[in-house]
Amino acid sequence: ATYGIIADNYQKQGELEYNKGDKLISVNTYHEAEKNQLVALRMYQSLFIKESIAACFLGLGKINIKLGNLKPAKEFLDSSLDIFKLAHIKYALEIIYNSYSVLDSIQGNYKGALKNYKLSVAYRDSIIADENEKKAVQIKMQYEFDKRESLAKVAQDKKDADATRTKNQQYLAIGALSIIVLAFIAIALMLFRNNKDKQKANILLESQKQKVESTLTELKSTQSQLIQSEKMASLGELTAGIAHEIQNPLNFVNNFSEVNKELMEEMVEEVDKGNFEEVKAIAKDIIANEEKINHHGKRADAIVKGMLQHSRSSNGAREPTDINALCDEYLRLSYHGLRAKDKSFNATIKTDFDERIGNINIIPQDIGRVILNLLTNAFYAASTLSKGGLSEDVRIENPTVWLSTKRVADKIVISVGDNGSGIPQKVADKIFQPFFTTKPTGQGTGLGLSLSYDIVKAHGGEIKVETKENEGATFIIELPVV
Repeated sequence: ATYGIIADNYQKQGELEYNKGDKLISVNTYHEAEKNQLVALRMYQSLFIKESIAACFLGLGKINIKLGNLKPAKEFLDSSLDIFKLAHIKYALEIIYNSYSVLDSIQGNYKGALKNYKLSVAYRDSIIADENEKKAVQIKMQYEFDKRESLAKVAQDKKDADATRTKNQQYLAIGALSIIVLAFIAIALMLFRNNKDKQKANILLESQKQKVESTLTELKSTQSQLIQSEKMASLGELTAGIAHEIQNPLNFVNNFSEVNKELMEEMVEEVDKGNFEEVKAIAKDIIANEEKINHHGKRADAIVKGMLQHSRSSNGAREPTDINALCDEYLRLSYHGLRAKDKSFNATIKTDFDERIGNINIIPQDIGRVILNLLTNAFYAASTLSKGGLSEDVRIENPTVWLSTKRVADKIVISVGDNGSGIPQKVADKIFQPFFTTKPTGQGTGLGLSLSYDIVKAHGGEIKVETKENEGATFIIELPVV
């Protein structure tokens, strides 16, 4: 008992010292803050409170970054990371990786700083996704509860009204047999009571209706926020791929610019020598290089415009679009985006585009989102561990994704397939429902396919899936030629 009292006092003192240090950090009094944090650390270490020890390590790491003590700062951050990783406390891991990013930036390690900043953002996004998912589930459960409670209340009120009506009818029969005047009085009373019961039921139904409408409004608001979050997530998927795609034309522009500089210097020398035939030849080379610079500059411009088109809200206006070019663009951006996040990722890509299609009238940013979502899911399915015949985890030896377009009569058919583990038949009918996902918690919102379904339907088309477990899946989009 004595030890318990001492331990409790130590813990309270440790919390007091830690909070003092934390307040001093907020007012930039770092030396005093460090003293308080060290006292708190010793107390927590004597009590073996791991998460409190990790919090002190994290605080000391941040303080030493501010004081310029970079080596001890990294040691404290490493110690904090070891503990919080085991405990899987996301908000602490977000702060740790953000502190690593600041530390790397100070040391000039910008590549490491970017990597750690991405990890910090990933944990922050995971926290937000968890909170949004929890809130959506709570709203849905509350809505179902209110709905059932309302129905039960209405049923009970009807039952009570029926019982009252039966009782009044019995009184009426007795009164009719005895005195006709009393029968009339009984009838009048019965009608009066029925009217009152009906008024009460109407008031109750109106109240329940308002409550249900309020819940639906809140649910729609939350759903709109999640839909916007899904759109921004798809934009994030594109970022790495766009960076890779835009780097290629920029490299060409830089290289040809350097070559032209050397050719201009050579031209000046030839002009001084009076060798005008060589000057003309050099000028032709410069003109050819300038054409290539212009071509690749326009290519970079097209990539940036495509990114801006994807990120902005759709105005609902259809425009003639080369569907083959759109598919090819999002295929490369999706693939390179995944490669940027995971250097070990690789997959075979097979395309078959029908050149007879030409331009069709669609909303390009909306259909682009659909294609991006299906391709991202296909790459994920083709590269994810699946269960083998003996229930062991196995990896597909040659992950492959197919993308094809075809004109069939007055329809355009777009197919996206993979050789992943397929979709189990028991969930195949649910994949287009909002919030339904087969991905692990935190890796999917369950809105991607639902949004894709709505976009295709808005274009007057159809989307369906053909799948066989352990053999892959193919999503098929059919769009009318308008």
